[in-house]
Amino acid sequence: MSRLVYFDCASGASGDMLLGALVDLGLPIDSLATELQKLPLPGYRLAAHKVHRAGLHATKVDVVLASEHDHGHPHGHDHGHHGHSRGLLDILRLLDASGLDGAVRDHAAACFRRLAEAEGEVHGVPPETVHFHEVGAVDSIVDVVGGVIGLAWLRADRFAASPLNVGTGTIAMAHGTYPVPPPATARLVRGVPVYGAGEGELLTPTGALLVTSHATAYGALPPLSIESVGHGAGARDTPDRPNVLRLIVGEEGASAASERVLVLEAEIDDMLPQLYGPLLARLFDAGALDAYLTPVQMKKNRPGTLVTAIAPPGRRAAVEQVFFAETTTLGVRSQEWDRTTLEREVIAVETAYGTVGVKVGRRGGQVTNAQPEFEDCQRVASAAGVPVKEVWAAAIAAWRERPRNP
Repeated sequence: MSRLVYFDCASGASGDMLLGALVDLGLPIDSLATELQKLPLPGYRLAAHKVHRAGLHATKVDVVLASEHDHGHPHGHDHGHHGHSRGLLDILRLLDASGLDGAVRDHAAACFRRLAEAEGEVHGVPPETVHFHEVGAVDSIVDVVGGVIGLAWLRADRFAASPLNVGTGTIAMAHGTYPVPPPATARLVRGVPVYGAGEGELLTPTGALLVTSHATAYGALPPLSIESVGHGAGARDTPDRPNVLRLIVGEEGASAASERVLVLEAEIDDMLPQLYGPLLARLFDAGALDAYLTPVQMKKNRPGTLVTAIAPPGRRAAVEQVFFAETTTLGVRSQEWDRTTLEREVIAVETAYGTVGVKVGRRGGQVTNAQPEFEDCQRVASAAGVPVKEVWAAAIAAWRERPRNP
């Protein structure tokens, strides 16, 4: 069994709606606030309260700025944003100076880098020079970092989402009035199924960023045993549909282990071989699930290299950008594949040399594969001064001889 979190985005998504859904699921607002205090970003507080949206009971979370404490105008995804603009480097420095958990800090930084890449494409400037207006404000930074913290708290094995409702009409932004979805949001959802229904902007940049940075599959709710459901409210109470983001948490079995992945590839015959190592590292940083090189014979009888990256559909733009930035290719091919994965778990076993993790794969509850984590074997072997193969064999033996649950 694996733990799935499903984003139901029938009314779009925003950062504050996601925070509301997480608190509705049981994330203590005080615990969230305590974690966010590790980010050196003063001048706000979190507030949560229950509301009704088209008759549905939901949780509304507001980022209340210091100047608003006495004026009753909390931040919501239908309100304007506050504070001066910040650049990508400003936000990365905030994260580097924080006491946040390393995985949370790195994921949040990757989110802002991805947003900077999208904004850079819109304005024709390098990502490092982008200044965020709406998303550079205190409330939006809290939304993104708080969303990453809360989604990590769920301890999901994977995330999936419905097609994303972007809304309709136009929206006023710092640079003018734009049709929905605005340019940066449209780039964030490239490769993801979207549609427009309902009046106004329903999918905000923070909402698009958080959903597509976590979800690896899009479509109808897959078969699962539902554990809990959280409703996060938007600012408006629309009569035609509940203005909420719904998070569904449950356990899925082997029948729900299939997902869609994007396969991107390019053949190259004119690039220095030393550049392929950094290329693979950048592809993984951009969200690729796997990346590899294959020798091929190209036209004009030239030997070449086929570079392949497998990624969630929502990471298409970021992975393509790495291809174009880090290689000499002039084009990237892509296609969607179905991928079936085993339920995965790492179990620690004790050997004569030290503790080693064993990665276990199951299908329908039955173990089909168990392999020691090679990095653990290397670490333990180095500390014990023995060959890696001896630690590997000891870990396999310890796994086979471990006590079983009755």
